[in-house]
Amino acid sequence: MIFHVNRLTYKTDVSPEERKRGMDLLRNQGESIPAVQSYVVGPDLGGDFELGAVFVIANLDDYWDYLIHPAHFLSEKSGLNLVQRFEAFDVTDSADPEIGAKIARLHARSYEENPEIAKLVADVPSFTVPDGTSANV
Repeated sequence: MIFHVNRLTYKTDVSPEERKRGMDLLRNQGESIPAVQSYVVGPDLGGDFELGAVFVIANLDDYWDYLIHPAHFLSEKSGLNLVQRFEAFDVTDSADPEIGAKIARLHARSYEENPEIAKLVADVPSFTVPDGTSANV
């Protein structure tokens, strides 16, 4: 099982309506991506981010399906330009010692196959991917 966690803070000039739209786009991922078994989207309580989302995914094949799903692309295309700071990380019960590297390769492959998304990611002032590195690709 993989818990894929996203945390973000919007730019200061982002309107309340745009913030709500971003939250709605994240919720849409949970509702419409078949690979997502459950999810939660809401305020990042106790952290130094504004918003958090957790998507529960069964395995690496489903993780890939999540990354390439149109609802995920829509969130990225419509929301990354509003983000000041973004962090993604994963929590897993997998015994595979290589799972972190495998997840990082899925993200790298996604950016390679989708240069438009890679450009949006590169333009976010602070963007950290699950392996803990900066994703200014």
